[in-house]
Amino acid sequence: MPDTQPAAVITDYAALRGDIARWAADLGFGAVGIAGIDLPDDEAHLLEWLAQGRHGAMAYMAAHGVKRSRPDELAPGTLRVISVRMDYWPDRAAEPWSVLADGRRAYVARYALGRDYHGLMRKRLQKLADRIQAAIGPFGYRAFADSAPVLEKALARNAGLGWIGKHTLLLARDAGSYFFLGELYTDLPLPIDAPASAHCGSCTRCIDVCPTRAIVAPYRLDARRCIAYLTIEWREAIPVAMRPLLGNRVFGCDDCQLVCPWNRYAQPAQLPDFAPRHGLDGAALTELFAWTEAQFLARTEGMPIRRAGYAGWLRNLAVALGNAPCADEIVAALRARADDPSPLVREHVAWALAQQAQRRAQDSAR
Repeated sequence: MPDTQPAAVITDYAALRGDIARWAADLGFGAVGIAGIDLPDDEAHLLEWLAQGRHGAMAYMAAHGVKRSRPDELAPGTLRVISVRMDYWPDRAAEPWSVLADGRRAYVARYALGRDYHGLMRKRLQKLADRIQAAIGPFGYRAFADSAPVLEKALARNAGLGWIGKHTLLLARDAGSYFFLGELYTDLPLPIDAPASAHCGSCTRCIDVCPTRAIVAPYRLDARRCIAYLTIEWREAIPVAMRPLLGNRVFGCDDCQLVCPWNRYAQPAQLPDFAPRHGLDGAALTELFAWTEAQFLARTEGMPIRRAGYAGWLRNLAVALGNAPCADEIVAALRARADDPSPLVREHVAWALAQQAQRRAQDSAR
């Protein structure tokens, strides 16, 4: 955080809070709230989760120790956190359940169909900070958009933006869960908003629908079983036992959100940046599997899908093709990559071909 002092001329921080809300709305944020920096219960939950190894190979989750749960240690001088929400639901995308039901098509998590939000969110947060500074003079702040060890869901809950649901995602009564979060850590003593109350009740739809049973208990997620983790964060071979459970989900998973009753109130994206690109809201698996590395890099530029890497992308598609209905064009697509330069891809292609052969034999026996 810059070595500055809060502007001494400001005495009405409540009025400034109202201005921040207006400026945030002007910048495309769906909601804004102010939180304090004390997160003792959430820190205990984080440390327990890490001790149980449920973060899998995401070593960065533990690398920063308790800086994640202590904002003033990550950014010394922090007194408050301005938490913001940016809606991303692509309301003109192909209907999710219809894509999931069609084993020949690829399902990409709805957040990943358009532009990567990280840079966009940070730029908007910087503009918000600029608006504040223009009004009050220099002040201390740092902007984050999933770019540092931040307990963003806990802070957003304390800022009144929503509650943490049983699937461990943030839920808002007026917006469901299809949104991104960002933060401005600041040294301004702004008035703190009331935390949001929880409204999941006895509902367990998110737990019941999870294909891999990654939600091991209410509010408890084992990332090692989560399809989002397996298709994005995990760089090695996908465990064989997990592969049939992935279905046609090739980048992320939305099932726990799709069944959530609160997402009937999901707000469509206000920015065109999150609109689907390259027909990825329901493209044929064989079409995507035929992309060269150059095509992959060109077509995923500035998109979240780039994070999987080309080999990871082909690995995920191979699994989906192995799970697809038996068809000559699917077998042909797999055989075309049987000698792929990547051992990771070759192994998953061999598995997929075996799955297709087994399915063909079963069909012939009927």
